[in-house]
Amino acid sequence: MAATYAIGDIHGRDALLERLHARIIHDPYRSRSNIRPTVVHLGDYIDGGPASPDVIDRVMRGVPEFESVALLGNHEMLMLECLETDDRDTWWNWISNGGEKTLDALGIPIRTHGFNSRALKEALGTQRIEWLRSLPLSHIVDGYLFVHAGIVPGVPLDSQHKKDLLWIRSRFLESDADHGYIVVHGHTQTIEPELRKNRIGIDTGEARPKTLTAVALDGTSPPRFLSVSEEH
Repeated sequence: MAATYAIGDIHGRDALLERLHARIIHDPYRSRSNIRPTVVHLGDYIDGGPASPDVIDRVMRGVPEFESVALLGNHEMLMLECLETDDRDTWWNWISNGGEKTLDALGIPIRTHGFNSRALKEALGTQRIEWLRSLPLSHIVDGYLFVHAGIVPGVPLDSQHKKDLLWIRSRFLESDADHGYIVVHGHTQTIEPELRKNRIGIDTGEARPKTLTAVALDGTSPPRFLSVSEEH
């Protein structure tokens, strides 16, 4: 397989993403084959950090000289649901999961426009919205399945429910089943990346200082982890 890098949950931290992209581009351990390497972003580009729109734009642009894949995360799904309604419960579900930071970054004051789908559409713009709506739920490369949260063990990929792919935790994390693929995922925060026989977890948002992690896969050597952390 060509060298493939997967990046865990970014959550509005554009400065970290810029640095991690740079580390990937200049990775000295990557085999210099004639096949273009790939970067897979596992979703959750928004919420939490201060620069969600910038992260969306950076992922949309992709990484120079790399194939770029972007998956849907549960936080993008929450925001997309708000684009369709002014229902307070729908909006509060997003805001209570970190959406307030994204609204702040978009210049939308919650008190006056926080439950206004029209204001959100105008602030995001057509190009971002169309891109977000086009994001796939999974990506497969050789023996690796890339997905935001995980899968339900024992269920074929084409029978998995969207909600599970975006939200699942314990049923997947605690399973030692052979899924047919090694599942590369984010969604569940840990201090260090997790390397198990059936999955690789790379959402290191629980680390202090905040840390963004990528895993490098090439099919010949063991997975390698590349990380960048917020500077004090």
